[in-house]
Amino acid sequence: MVRPQKRYGYGAGLPIAWQGWALPAAYLAIIVGIALPGTGGTLGARTASFVGVLLVTGVFMVIAARHTHGGWKWRWGGD
Repeated sequence: MVRPQKRYGYGAGLPIAWQGWALPAAYLAIIVGIALPGTGGTLGARTASFVGVLLVTGVFMVIAARHTHGGWKWRWGGD
């Protein structure tokens, strides 16, 4: 799974391999799976759903950052 660095801004650009596209698809599926059961539940269920979404998002960001060529940093369009 490889992502190119962005030319302007912070983070990664679009994926350049199928594994890079599989990661956001899996992320969205997991988020939907966590968030939907918590929408109509009690306050505890909604809180657990929110915490789960935060944890999965953090893991997604770490994986994406580690697999970006050049890492995540602010870029102004230079090399």
